[in-house]
Amino acid sequence: MSTLARAKHQAKAHPLALDAVLALAVLVCMVAGSFVEPRHRDSVNWVLRTPDPLSLLLMTLGAAALVFRRRAPMAVLAVTGTLSVIESVTGDPRAPVAMSAVIALYTVASTTDRPTTWRVGLLTMTVLTGAAMAAGPLPWYAQENLGIFAWTGIGATAGDAVRSRRAFVQAIRERAERAERTREEEARRRVAEERLRIARDLHDVVAHHIALVNVQAGVAAHVMDKRPDQAKEALAHVREASRSALNELRATVGLLRQSGDPEAPTEPAPGLDRLDELAGTFRSAGLHVEVARADQGTTLPAAVDLAAYRIIQEALTNVQKHAGHQAKAEVSVVRVGPNIEITVLDDGSGENETQDDGGGHGLLGMRERVSALRGTLTTGPRYGGGFRVHAILPLKNRTPTGEDPA
Repeated sequence: MSTLARAKHQAKAHPLALDAVLALAVLVCMVAGSFVEPRHRDSVNWVLRTPDPLSLLLMTLGAAALVFRRRAPMAVLAVTGTLSVIESVTGDPRAPVAMSAVIALYTVASTTDRPTTWRVGLLTMTVLTGAAMAAGPLPWYAQENLGIFAWTGIGATAGDAVRSRRAFVQAIRERAERAERTREEEARRRVAEERLRIARDLHDVVAHHIALVNVQAGVAAHVMDKRPDQAKEALAHVREASRSALNELRATVGLLRQSGDPEAPTEPAPGLDRLDELAGTFRSAGLHVEVARADQGTTLPAAVDLAAYRIIQEALTNVQKHAGHQAKAEVSVVRVGPNIEITVLDDGSGENETQDDGGGHGLLGMRERVSALRGTLTTGPRYGGGFRVHAILPLKNRTPTGEDPA
């Protein structure tokens, strides 16, 4: 810490001692000024004189009052102003007692607001200058009287300038602290959103592939003795589904690796260009799936493309799990104006019309994905049996914060 910085720190830690030093310095200046008297004739001459005891007492009291200028600035200004008026009336020649009033006025201006500074400053200037002009031995236009007016104005102006600068610095500091808090909150929000997105991806991947593995394993166990060829085919599907699950899990977990970890997979996120492949995995598991598309030539933003794929994947997984072995599913992807509409229908038995697992994460994950893109999601049972999932995703994907989630 430098010497100047150390001195500033000690001054802030001991303000009363600093004011005592200032009061002593003001007293020395006032006493030194009281020993000289200007003579105004053809030229300016300085004549030594001895101040009277009353002037010395008034200067001492005015300087002593400045010790408490931070604790009671208005009271100190009133005391020093009164002493200055007394000196203006009784002093001949005058002693510079008004110096203590100028310091007190500066303190008031630096610690109060501007309207108060204007009112108090004008009152002090009027009282001190008026008393000097009206009651003093000199003519009202004397330089000493005008000097009192000028010095009180300078004290008020300097104090107001210091207060304004202090307020400006404080505002900058608060703005910087607020910006820092905002950055931290934004970072926490982004971390929470990323954690939620990864959780949705993990749920979609695990639920889809584990459902396929479960179905194919059940088929293999059922036909193992009577139709071993079909059992081998089912086990091959199990192996393929488990391999796909591991690859997607590896890609998702790779997002969590640090910069020094092994390189993460660079396979792009799935989208509607892999819809036929997705439908094929369900068909191989025994679910009859029909796909109809009317979005040819539409280029989807990455976030919309991924969300559409995951919604269809989760909806078909729910059909596979809840709609029964004889259920059929229909998937449609249609471009309607500025939106892409996803519809997944099934004609299941309706035994479990919630179309979701016990934890309720499937439909919740769909809803979170659609909400993040400012779209709409409608789910519910169909009349006559089955379930319907309908999502509308805007192509100009805007998040609630106005950012592109891609």
